[in-house]
Amino acid sequence: MPDQRGSSVAREKKNSTLAKLAGLGLAGVGVAHFAKPQLFESITKPAFPRDTRKHIYTNGGIETALGLALSASKTRRIGAVGAVGYLTYLAGNAVRNR
Repeated sequence: MPDQRGSSVAREKKNSTLAKLAGLGLAGVGVAHFAKPQLFESITKPAFPRDTRKHIYTNGGIETALGLALSASKTRRIGAVGAVGYLTYLAGNAVRNR
């Protein structure tokens, strides 16, 4: 009979690696808001029609911080809570400014 603990540990490691990669990807997108803000104009303007560039930078900072939080196992839980809050904030602005 195969050892259940071995497969569980392997699964946890795989999940941790995927979470780390997803977090680093989000952080990379966050940094891109500063490097190439014009790429985010068309998707940001509908939710943030006033002072769009400021919101691009703000969103970039938030996404960078959340991505880094999600990439580390010690901060992943608070990063996930923050991500839910951030998505709620974005959705609220999108609905309000339709």
